[in-house]
Amino acid sequence: MIPGLYGYEAGQSAVGDLFGWFVEQGVPGYVKDEAANEGTSVHAYLEKLARELKPGQTGLLALDWWNGNRTVLVDADLSGLVVGMTLQTKPEDIYRCLLEATAFGTRKIIETFEQAGVKVSELIACGGLPQRNRLLVQIFADVTRREIKIADSTQTSALGAAIFGAVAAGIERGGYASIVEAASRMSRVRQESYRPINEHSQVYDELYLEYNRLHELFGRGGSDVMKALKRIQLRQDV
Repeated sequence: MIPGLYGYEAGQSAVGDLFGWFVEQGVPGYVKDEAANEGTSVHAYLEKLARELKPGQTGLLALDWWNGNRTVLVDADLSGLVVGMTLQTKPEDIYRCLLEATAFGTRKIIETFEQAGVKVSELIACGGLPQRNRLLVQIFADVTRREIKIADSTQTSALGAAIFGAVAAGIERGGYASIVEAASRMSRVRQESYRPINEHSQVYDELYLEYNRLHELFGRGGSDVMKALKRIQLRQDV
């Protein structure tokens, strides 16, 4: 981290990988064909369709635990869950539901920080996903009720390594004297930002209450079904 400052780290076990799994494993052939006919990716095609849906319109709610829960439950044996599926459920419904689930997971992390006395006043989205999926970032803003700014670089980790490298090189080799100076010169935030839409946030507040109910039920021992299924699965793999 940066000398003189504290860094509190948390994260989710799957975000982009979760959307990638659905596109690769859960999307029917006709969606891939229609995306190809439009000359676009399946991600972009589903985002376009999902953007036409209102918050709560899918009738779905998910727990984003396809790869376990890293924060706040710290339990790799948990698994994913989608509630509300019917014979009318479409791929774009599930796709949007997964976007919303990751946003709910982020809100849970933010609230946990704040309950512990660490105020979260600003969100900056990094990496390539925020620049490719505008719907995702808007949903995150709506769910968290916070403005979200976008880092200019799509390769944030590589840029961070370059910043530390520039400090290690020092002024005499064309670098910088401190991490703060290097970061101020080498990193940028885009002018655009995403602000929460209040009518969306009101619906997401309702859905988040239900997300929390599922979170507590399946994540804190109210139901052991996820782990029971894994135990049965492991027996069959022997």
